Amino acid sequence: MHAEIITIGDEILIGQIIDSNSAYISKVLNSIGVSVYQITSVQDDKAHILKSLEEAEGNADIIILTGGLGPTKDDITKRTICEYFDDVLVENEDVLKNVEYLFEKFISTPIRDVNRRQALVPSKAKVLMNKFGTAPGMWLEKDGKIFISMPGVPYEMKALMQNEVMPRLQEAFHFPYILHKTIMTYGVGESLIAERIENWEDNLPAYIKLAYLPNLGKVRLRLSAKGHDRDLIDAEVNRQVSMLQEIIGDIIVGYEEDDPIEVIIGKLLVERGQTIATAESCTGGSIAEQFTANPGASAYFKGSVVSYSTQSKIDVLGMPKSLIKKHSVVS
Repeated sequence: MHAEIITIGDEILIGQIIDSNSAYISKVLNSIGVSVYQITSVQDDKAHILKSLEEAEGNADIIILTGGLGPTKDDITKRTICEYFDDVLVENEDVLKNVEYLFEKFISTPIRDVNRRQALVPSKAKVLMNKFGTAPGMWLEKDGKIFISMPGVPYEMKALMQNEVMPRLQEAFHFPYILHKTIMTYGVGESLIAERIENWEDNLPAYIKLAYLPNLGKVRLRLSAKGHDRDLIDAEVNRQVSMLQEIIGDIIVGYEEDDPIEVIIGKLLVERGQTIATAESCTGGSIAEQFTANPGASAYFKGSVVSYSTQSKIDVLGMPKSLIKKHSVVS
């Protein structure tokens, strides 16, 4: 079962906002066994939206749209959906009551006709009631495919996903089980890791995929498995992780589902009765911030010095001038 996500709005394409909706939707869909095939961001443009809908229908079983459901003229998603489904807008009495209730209870300005028009929905749509905003979600079906449209406001979209969309999807389909296990490694680059685990990687079962996720100083190794036998998948992924531990256990520091690296370091310091202090330059105190953001950090974190200028490195940290002259202050 595949899904495609379409986010609608010029504000995304010009970089004015970050598309956090797609990340959230992908995560919750994965949690019930739906694989996201593609994510597309489009303009508030009818032709562009229609083309994206047609392409998504060919790619996926579930098409989810966010954005473009506001009351202003630039929000054209509902009218475009009507064109795609050869449909018309009709007033939904329940949505109208919800809009009027929200204005009466929470909004100080008088309700206007433009707000009441939020109750217009495609006649073929099942309404997904939005308890936190005036734009309802919509569920439509066509040739065995499901189309879901939701507002782009993140907290409204999240509530609809949890309260309306997810339960309906789980009732309509029997999804496979998807498991992700991410191993955190530090201190070795991805090419060297790939060389060390090549034989292990080549012998992974076909239903388990490995992805390398490199970052500065660390590499995450994500195992993804998919199938209908949950017990089998859990057992096999755990077995593969144990095998990986034997091969590169010297650089594995934990799992992404566990605590972040600064918390892991703090726990190890406490266990060993050790402490830590930092002297930072270009990081500007951000390493110290990572440590001190965690409760109980005073048990192991002594303090930090941000010695940004060269002279402060000499005066405060006591670095020899000869050492700086020989190697400079740039690592």
